[in-house]
Amino acid sequence: MLYRVVNSPYILPILSVLTGFILWLGWPIKPLAFFLFIGFVPLLYMEQYIAQSGKYRSPGYTFFKWSYLAMLLWNVFTTWWVMHSTVPGGIAAVIFNSLLMCIPLMAFYFTRKHLGNAIGYTSFIVYWVAFEQFHLNWDLTWPWLTLGNGFATLNTWVQWYEYTGFLGGSVWILLVNLLIFLAIRNYPAQAVEFKKLWLPAILIVVPVLISFGILAAYEEKGKPTEVVVVQPNIDPYHEKFSGHDNFIPYEEQQRRLISLSEQKITPETKFVVWPETALRQDQGYWEEQLHSYQSIQELKNFILRHPQAELVTGMDTYSFYGDNSSASPTVRHLDGFGYYDSFNTGVHINRDQEIDIYHKSKLVPGVEKLPYPEIFKFLGPLAIDLGGTVGSQGSQDTRDVFYHSQDSTFSAAPVICYESIYGEYVSEYVHNGASMIFVITNDGWWSDSPGYKQHLQYATLRAIETRRSIARSANTGISGFINQKGEITARSEWWVQDVLSQTLLANTNLTFYTRNGEYIGQSSQWLALLALVVTIGGAILNRRKPVAEHKVATRA
Repeated sequence: MLYRVVNSPYILPILSVLTGFILWLGWPIKPLAFFLFIGFVPLLYMEQYIAQSGKYRSPGYTFFKWSYLAMLLWNVFTTWWVMHSTVPGGIAAVIFNSLLMCIPLMAFYFTRKHLGNAIGYTSFIVYWVAFEQFHLNWDLTWPWLTLGNGFATLNTWVQWYEYTGFLGGSVWILLVNLLIFLAIRNYPAQAVEFKKLWLPAILIVVPVLISFGILAAYEEKGKPTEVVVVQPNIDPYHEKFSGHDNFIPYEEQQRRLISLSEQKITPETKFVVWPETALRQDQGYWEEQLHSYQSIQELKNFILRHPQAELVTGMDTYSFYGDNSSASPTVRHLDGFGYYDSFNTGVHINRDQEIDIYHKSKLVPGVEKLPYPEIFKFLGPLAIDLGGTVGSQGSQDTRDVFYHSQDSTFSAAPVICYESIYGEYVSEYVHNGASMIFVITNDGWWSDSPGYKQHLQYATLRAIETRRSIARSANTGISGFINQKGEITARSEWWVQDVLSQTLLANTNLTFYTRNGEYIGQSSQWLALLALVVTIGGAILNRRKPVAEHKVATRA
């Protein structure tokens, strides 16, 4: 079979499609992550074939063209569900993210061309991990397909993420792919060197065994804390927001949340967790006068009826700046009113009637944040509505933590939706004192698709990285609990009203990853920069070399 592929006139499209298909096959929610270890092998074989065959007038463009098809197929197969929210925005996200993924691939191609195999193939790993690190932190961030996320449904293999974070998984995948390719690269001219396959086999087995050992030895730590999570199951397309055809009045939505909560609250309950944007009203909640709203008074009364419990919820809030046009980078203006900001907010109401707020700060590009507005104004019509207010929302620089008023050991990271796919970002809450993680989200935008399932599974990796128990409240999607080993210990079903209660352990110890962050990604960026500089130097020398030889021949 492989011999026919290699000698087929359609070898490039075949290898391109194989790459996209195998990477998709290994992606959550299917427990087939093993396929990720061979997903890039066809692409590496394709690069070698293009470079060595001499058949192509422009080999660099040829590699880019077929690499782009491979990345496009991977993105389409894996994240097509984004189009449930908006078809134009989903198409734009898939097309643009696939194009970005070609940047490290083209950098690898030119580095191998000018610096040879040893540095070239090493750069394949360096460039890709550097790209993933960059993609975690810029305005157009969309790291859903960070390779290390691929083990979300087989997290028993990667318990060592508490030391490396999910980028350690990316390195693992890329290194095994490279070693497998090097063992078969000369086929069919030479037989496959099966002895060389022992090394990638060992490299797969040993980390898995180490992970099993860590899992067997790990004992959950911390003080017991009873937490209740609520899934109100309010359809975001038809019921949740005013103006929708089956709109449920906001007062009734709040009563549903309170009623469901009281089904599970006990005298031992320390926190009740409601989902992202659970609280809304037509006029909006202005932060300067939060205590004055009738709906907030009702929530305070709810807390008074259960004096040990405190509420963590999501809501839309606004902050008024008067005539201060420079109050924040995202300030908005309304004629006759003044300047203000809009926030997707996490709120904590404690038993002393005090209110703490946290503003979601890892904002979805084109939805909650217009990236580089001077350049990308055209993205406005393509906005993907995943919750909150479409447009540029406000944010904050610090990861605030919500502390229980009776015992500061019980402290929660208010992680809002999209923020939960960022390893180092979530670890910053923990570094600031969070002993538990509360993920509040609204996954109904993606309908019944792999999207909300992947989102849940990614949270299991955050539990391992930080060794924190997670309570997850979804408006609709999947709500539930994850322990410090990344095991889902309780969960709701899709598209049902539900309320769940569980005793979590509030851990105060810090993992190596929490203390050191994305050291793998940051190191890769420096190495990638060095490789690029050396590659450019090598390209310049290679271009000048024939000229120098020609001058010597002329003088002779």
